[in-house]
Amino acid sequence: MRKIEKQMNTAIATQKDWKNANTSVENLDGVSYVYLHGNKIAEVGEGFIVLYDGDHQTATTKSRLNAVLSENGLPGERVYQKDYVWNVRLTDGTSIPFFSGMRLN
Repeated sequence: MRKIEKQMNTAIATQKDWKNANTSVENLDGVSYVYLHGNKIAEVGEGFIVLYDGDHQTATTKSRLNAVLSENGLPGERVYQKDYVWNVRLTDGTSIPFFSGMRLN
């Protein structure tokens, strides 16, 4: 995990607003909103995560989402790309197509 992603996860865990380079976290009413280049890519709250691609399915977006999932999701959850299509691997090893706004509990 990159240093900026560790800092991002710390901001989520401590419910502190944070910004560094192209990534920021804003906290409001117990929900952390994660932004990349000003585009919302995740919401993290008590018992849920909502994933967005910010209209840009880039390697950096995927890396940030996976960093969020590694600290706040369930074991094994991750975003990956196969044949140019994004998917989400779930805890049971199955995969579902990624869509912006998908909620994981």
